[in-house]
Amino acid sequence: MYQGIRIAGFGGQGVVSAGILLAQAGVEDKKNASWLPSYGPEMRGGTANCSVVVTDGEVYTPIVSAPDSVIVMNEPSLPKFEPLIKKGGLLILNSSLINSRPTRQDIDVVCVPCNDIAKELGMDRIANLVALGAFIKKTGAVSLQSVANAMKKVYKRAKPEMLELNQKALQAGFDFVK
Repeated sequence: MYQGIRIAGFGGQGVVSAGILLAQAGVEDKKNASWLPSYGPEMRGGTANCSVVVTDGEVYTPIVSAPDSVIVMNEPSLPKFEPLIKKGGLLILNSSLINSRPTRQDIDVVCVPCNDIAKELGMDRIANLVALGAFIKKTGAVSLQSVANAMKKVYKRAKPEMLELNQKALQAGFDFVK
């Protein structure tokens, strides 16, 4: 099993955080994982993305230039990252904020209203976890339980009620995908 992932969006959308969480979940599942962030000096509000590798084998490079899967959280990231996806790959699209639709016919596209679902749960900031839940459902790259375990390590100072809300967001994204 090898899954090279790119997660992209605005700074402040939890793109980098989702990547760390996914990599830690891979470790929780006894897999090899890497995480490599990329963001401009403007950080919050600017563009951000990260590369994540989760594999049963060796991680030869943390740079994912031809991803198996891409999670796109904002409109400007769609034209930038859609062309990079491998043929037959997966695109998780935050349809709450992205009005455009992908042009490629050779990839699997899953539109998830991440921000809308997060708002229904009571907090817009957890849209990244909704997207991550959808990704997990489609790929099985990591388990939901491994992400729950990883949350306790990645979000060490989070209050129990916040961890519970995060898990609800993850589950909501997972359940959204049929």
